[in-house]
Parts: sequence; C-alpha cells; structure tokens
Amino acid sequence: MELFKKTATELSSMLKAKEISAVELTNDILARTEAVESKVQGYITLTADTARKQAEAVDAKRAAGEELSDLAGIPVAIKDNICTKGTLTTCASKMLYNFNPPYNATVMEKLAAHDIVMTGKANMDEFAMGSSCENSGMHPTHNPHNLSKVPGGSSGGSAAVVAAGEVPLSLGSDTGGSIRQPASFCGVVGLKPTYGAVSRYGLIAFASSLDQIGPFGRSVEDTAMLFDAITAHDPKHDSTSIKTPFEGTTRANLNADMKGKKIGLPKEYFGEGISEEVRKNVLAAAETYKSLGAEVFEISLPLSEYALPIYYILSSAEASSNLARFDGVKYGYRTPNADEDLIALYTKSRSEGFGEEVQRRIMLGTYVLSSGYYDAYYKKARAAQRKIKAEFASAFEKCDAILTPVAPTTAYEIGSKTTNPLEMYAGDICTVSVNIAGLPAMVQPCGFDSNKMPIGMQLIGPRFGEQTLLNAGYAFEQASGLKNIIAEL
Repeated sequence: MELFKKTATELSSMLKAKEISAVELTNDILARTEAVESKVQGYITLTADTARKQAEAVDAKRAAGEELSDLAGIPVAIKDNICTKGTLTTCASKMLYNFNPPYNATVMEKLAAHDIVMTGKANMDEFAMGSSCENSGMHPTHNPHNLSKVPGGSSGGSAAVVAAGEVPLSLGSDTGGSIRQPASFCGVVGLKPTYGAVSRYGLIAFASSLDQIGPFGRSVEDTAMLFDAITAHDPKHDSTSIKTPFEGTTRANLNADMKGKKIGLPKEYFGEGISEEVRKNVLAAAETYKSLGAEVFEISLPLSEYALPIYYILSSAEASSNLARFDGVKYGYRTPNADEDLIALYTKSRSEGFGEEVQRRIMLGTYVLSSGYYDAYYKKARAAQRKIKAEFASAFEKCDAILTPVAPTTAYEIGSKTTNPLEMYAGDICTVSVNIAGLPAMVQPCGFDSNKMPIGMQLIGPRFGEQTLLNAGYAFEQASGLKNIIAEL
C-alpha cells in the first residue's frame, strides 16, 4: 500500500477508521526502512521487534474498544540522546557505546501514554555537537535528496529518516539550530519550542540552558500533533519546565487566517553570506504572506552579529561542565590502557571516548570558565545574552512573527567543511539567536535550489508563540502546497 508515503495525520485517520492496522502500518514502515536505510544511514539502533510488539498492543486495545490517542500506532523515531529504558542511548559516542538507561525521558513516558510505536534511535552528531551529522561516532548520515550531501545536524538522523519515508514523525533536540537546520536541508518541518515548554528530563545534556526537545514531521499538522503529545509541565523532574498556555491544543487550534498578522523581515538575516537562491525563496514566501493578507515589513536586529560568539562561549562552557561526569569510572567507556593512576584513567578514557569536535568544545568551554578569563568571556556573553533577549522582545512589540532564512546555503557535500570547523560554525548564524533568547522557532520547506535541494524558511515567535508559528506555517503550507516531501531513493 506504500503507507510510508502518507502523513501521520492521514495514517491516524486510517487507523481510527480501521482501514489499516497498526501492525500493517509498522510492517510497511519497516519494509521501507529495510529498503533505503543502507543508503541513508539515519539510525544507530533499530527496534523492529519492539515496534511490532507495540503495534500488536495498539491493535489489541483498539479491538477491545479502548479510546486511543490520535498518535496510537503511529511510528516515531527518537534522537539517540533521549533516554529510552531498555534501548541503547549512545549520543552517537564511543563514550556511551553500551549505555542502556534504567529510566525513560519524560517525553518518552508521554509518548508511551499515547501508544506510539518506536522504530529506533536516530543518528546524530556526537553529544549533539555539530551541524552536519558527520561528527557521529558511529557513521555519517546522508541527505535522502542527494546521498553525497549532509542532512544537517545535530539531529540529522531524525530529519533524514522522516524525509526518506522511513518514519512519519521523529523527535530531535535543538541547542543552536539542531532541529531547524536539518529540517531545512532535508525538506521537512521542524519545531524548536520555547525553552521550558518541553521537559528536558532524560535528555542527555549538551548545554542545559539552551537545549530543547522538539518534533519533526512532513506537514505542519503532523508536527503539531507530536508537539502536543510531548508538551507538559514537569515540576517533579525538570525545574526549568513551565506550564504553557497551549498545552496539548495547538493542532486543534490550527488556523490559516493571516489577515492582519504582522511579519518582520530582519535585514541582518538577508545580507552578505546568504546565497541568492536561499534569499530569493524566503522573500518569495514573504510575498505569499502578503497575498494572504499579512503585513510584511523590514525590521532590524543589529545584535544578531554577536549571536555566534555568544552561543559558542555559553554552549561550550556548559558542555565542559556537563560532560565532566564522563570520566571512565561511573559508566560508559573506560580505557583498557591506564594501569598507572587515576589521572591517567581519566585522561585516556576521555581522550579515547570523545571525538575531536566534542574535545574541541570541552577545551574551549574550560578555557572561558577558567580563572582570569571568566569575566572576559563568559560573564560578558551572559550580559550580551540579556541584550539579545531584550532586542527580540522589542521586535515582538511590532510584529507577530519574524521570517528569516535557516542557513546561508542548502545542504553541502559530505566532507567539504570537516577540515574547517569555523566555516561549519558559521552555518548556525541564522539559528543560534533563538536559543540564546529562549524563543520558539519553526522551519518548513519554501522551495528548492537549482540542484533540487530543499530550501527552508524560519519563523520565529515570541515566548510561548508556538500557536502563532504553527498557524503561520499552516497558512503558507496550504497556499504553497509544499508538504509531505519524500525523497526518491
């Protein structure tokens, strides 16, 4: 039946109407995965047997007349830095190659209550540090639209398996653009929620003040459906979790009416470094919004030029602190080559267990936190962060949403930037400010370049502005028809 070609919304309706069973859907999805996964390499761990058992349980509940969630029986892939009890959670790192969590992340408990079918753990840049999914300690993931190109990162596996038709929905995490950039490169929808809207309990931390779990889908409605399932106040496990005004209701309240809405175009995001094809397609999306009755106008966010250094100082500092626990003693990788003393055990375990990019960021973070440099770098970065938050707050007094490119270019060739980390870091220029300010942002396809690679656009909203973003994205999707894009493999 090629069920893999349908959206999660369509599949949910078919399951409810008993046109298909959850087992039939799961088998179709797993067959698609078997056919293309060797090319895409979007997974680290496949959980086919578990998925079939979960699907059988859903069918049994439905046959017994139980009232089920719209997500019941829908296959979902999970980024491999989200703890899954009984299933390896490696963060794509040698350091955690054998880590089998004794507990579920809060989002996994939420999804279990919705009876989803977990197909596996998706590949990623090691400990979520990277922008291309080439920094995985397991294997690189390939962009389904062109296997010679990167899928983006760090949630590259989560985006690629959705774009390849291996699964209709997935979860990723976003620290500086790690949901949004791969969504753009792979032609899917990705939502980075407001900081605190989704519990981080069970998300293995990169930078705790910036990390946020979020959904991928092939349509805005699909993305809203998964977002509603994971949004929840979690005071027991996550002190940064906040009760939102829209908990579980964004899909039900989707509205494509853009009349009277105000959309800002920050001139700093369309300047030097942004490719002409990316600029052209995002500005064409702005014209679409005008045709739908929205007011579109230029705004200025001058502090955006400082976002990259602020981000890499803050995120690396937190990474240095968070990853200190991985020392070869407690769990995970332990070097077999340290018989001398404890310091040698720590040094060799960490040197052998962490990849180059992770080591680079730990060293940078340790440097900016060290005596004599804390005030010069980290303290100033925190002060600048407050100014960026204030600048966005001022902008949202004039507009409902901000429209920008996602990345300077479309997906680039695998290996083309691995020898120049600074060039790869520069690819985050359009996304990191959102995490610095703790705001929500959504990416969805708005066109293709001359090589038929997807181009994404980014909608940024005010704090807890997810409904506004989803509505605006839904309106554009309805007008453009750009949804459910599946790569031909």
